[in-house]
Amino acid sequence: MGKVKLEYIWLDGTEPTQQMRSKTKLVDGEKFGGGVDDCPIWSFDGSSTNQAVGGSSDCLLKPVFCCLDPDRRNGYLVMCEVLIADGTPHPTNARATIEDDDEDFWFGFEQEYFLYDPETKMPLGFPSDGYPAPQGPYYCSVGAKYAFGREIVEEHLDLCIDADLNVEGINAEVAAGQWEYQVFAKGAKLAGDRIWVTRYLLERTAEKYGIYVEWHPKPLGDTDWNGSGMHANFSNGVLRTCGSKEKYEEICERFRPKKRINESIAAYGAYNDQRLTGKHETQSYKKFSYGISDRGASIRIPIATVENDWKGWLEDRRPASNADPYKVAANIINTVKDM
Repeated sequence: MGKVKLEYIWLDGTEPTQQMRSKTKLVDGEKFGGGVDDCPIWSFDGSSTNQAVGGSSDCLLKPVFCCLDPDRRNGYLVMCEVLIADGTPHPTNARATIEDDDEDFWFGFEQEYFLYDPETKMPLGFPSDGYPAPQGPYYCSVGAKYAFGREIVEEHLDLCIDADLNVEGINAEVAAGQWEYQVFAKGAKLAGDRIWVTRYLLERTAEKYGIYVEWHPKPLGDTDWNGSGMHANFSNGVLRTCGSKEKYEEICERFRPKKRINESIAAYGAYNDQRLTGKHETQSYKKFSYGISDRGASIRIPIATVENDWKGWLEDRRPASNADPYKVAANIINTVKDM
C-alpha cells in the first residue's frame, strides 16, 4: 500500500468557541491495520492553538476514533483528545469529562448550519444587499428558487456514508441556505466523535467550493430568520424501558432547577442567548419547559415515545449549532445519571 495518510483532528483553545485543527501524519501502510489502536500518539505546538505557552509548548494528541477518509487516497480521519505533556487531559479536553464508560447513553444529534458566500458574507440564496422572500418555502425544499448549496450537502452526505459515520438523514432547513444532518451513536463519546468528524468533512467539502460553514446559532442577528441548533436526542436504559410517564416527568424535572438551567446553557454553545428567545421554535434560555411534541419547549417528549408506552427518548432542543457535543453529552449525563 505504501504510505497511509492519517489526518489528526483536534479541538484548540479558541474562546468562546473551540475550532478544529488538523495535520497529516504519514505512516507505513504495511504496519497500519486501519484501527484507532494503530494510530500513535503525536504532538503539536500548543502555543499556536491557544493551548500552551511558548516556553513549554508541546501538547499531545491521543487518537480516540479512526475512520476511512473517502476523499483522500490512502487516507484516514483520526479524532484526538488533547493531553498535556504528562499525559493527563488538557483543560480544553471536554471528551475526558464524559462519564459514560458503560455506553448506556445513546445520542442522536441534529446538526443545523448555514452555508455562507464569503464575498457577500450572507447565506447562499441571500442577495448581497438585503433578504430573499420570507422563510416558509425553504424547509425541505427542492428547486433552484428555494434550495441553495445542495451539491455541497450531497457530496458531504456521500463522504459520511463512505466513512461509516452513521449519518441518518439530511434536509433543507427553515431559512434559505440553512441545512441539517443527523448523526446517531450508542455511547456519548462515540456520538461526539462522529459529530466532530462530520463537521470536519463538511468544512473541507465546502472549502472546495469556496464556501464556508457558519456554525453561529443566530448569524442573521435580531431578524425573523431562524437560528441554528444541534438538538440532542438522548436515552439511557431507563428511558428506553421504563414505560412510565411519571419517570419521564421526573427526569425532565431534573433539568428545571435554576442552577441546572445555568449549567446547561453554559455547556450548550456561545451566543445561544441570541437564538433561545422564545421565538422561532425555541424556549427562552432563562426558562425551562417540557411537553409532548412541543417544539417550543426546552425538552420535547417525542410522540413516538408516548405511543410506545413511554419507552424511548427525549430531545433537548437547547444546544446551539456551535455547541461541543462532548460538553452537551456530559451535561445531560450528569443530570440524568443514576435515575
